[in-house]
Amino acid sequence: MAQRLTVNYEKKPCYDIIFTRDFHSLAEELETLGIGERRICIITDSTVEKLYAEEILNIVKNKCKKAVMFSFPSGEAHKTLDTVKDIYTFLIKEEFDRKDLLIALGGGVVGDLTGFAAATYLRGIDFVQIPTTLLAQADSSIGGKTGVDFDGYKNMAGAFYMPKLVYMNVAVLKTLEERQFFSGFAEIMKHGLIKDSIFYVWLLDNMYEICEREPEILEEMVVRSSSIKKMVVEKDPTEKGERALLNFGHTIGHAIEKAKNFELYHGECVALGCVAAAFISWKHELLTMDEYYEIRDMFVPFNLPISIDNINPEEILKLTKSDKKMESGKIKFVLLKKVGKAVIDTTVTDEDILNAVKEIYFSDEDLAE
Repeated sequence: MAQRLTVNYEKKPCYDIIFTRDFHSLAEELETLGIGERRICIITDSTVEKLYAEEILNIVKNKCKKAVMFSFPSGEAHKTLDTVKDIYTFLIKEEFDRKDLLIALGGGVVGDLTGFAAATYLRGIDFVQIPTTLLAQADSSIGGKTGVDFDGYKNMAGAFYMPKLVYMNVAVLKTLEERQFFSGFAEIMKHGLIKDSIFYVWLLDNMYEICEREPEILEEMVVRSSSIKKMVVEKDPTEKGERALLNFGHTIGHAIEKAKNFELYHGECVALGCVAAAFISWKHELLTMDEYYEIRDMFVPFNLPISIDNINPEEILKLTKSDKKMESGKIKFVLLKKVGKAVIDTTVTDEDILNAVKEIYFSDEDLAE
């Protein structure tokens, strides 16, 4: 039996999130969007195309006016305006108009990119999210944040544009390679840290079951994580206040991601950023030393990094200056007051950031010691 959450926008129902363990009810859900008279374009990447594209195409092709598929090479390197241009060209050739529908089938890159294309093609065309990674199910598919990278800078071009439906088949998480799975888990851990200490403890209590990907536990985990994201984005849909709390770990995380030329997964960089932000929280006397070390060490059982080598701390500091969360020359840094309670702080200094990066930096000198 599918579970359902309704996300509100400006206090009115906007779209549903469906949680299930198959694609059996997808056609029925899409039919509520009136797909009978619409063209549908499934946008996916080369990895997901091999796994699920044919199944989704078969589900929709006899239910709509026309169904086509656009696939691009997988990876963050292709989350660019060039790929968006290719999507525009494809849609124009296929004669898509504003009444038609895009389906984002894939992880965070596919969802962000498809959402941005939907927001800007003919000034707006409807789209649906079918997230196939844990990171996308836990975080990026919810809330209407869309965007692409520009010259290696994360999500520099973007728009707030709400999907018409988010359909989560948690069974697809079984096919994720291990590193990809745990990368997504970083965003789930983040949700517990910033908003829900009970959920954070639940994650630790169910560590073994999560790592073994037990279906019931995974579904509960994704539902609870999505509920936290839903609550935050409903209060602040366009990130004018509280939604910025979701950026915990992202300022330094994004800087590391760019410095490492996207060799690390997004969630791995977020984990490192969370450790660094927790360190600053301790140094600002918001967390105790014991609380900091516990938060840091809890990423380890979930195969997430808490230290990194081959970086230049000064370069990381410089890259944080290009963070889009800068406001009047100051970074709106997210710190922890305690587990489950995050705050926005504009007093974090360059020295604070540099010290935090040095805290997670694992150099050859450390190895020699």
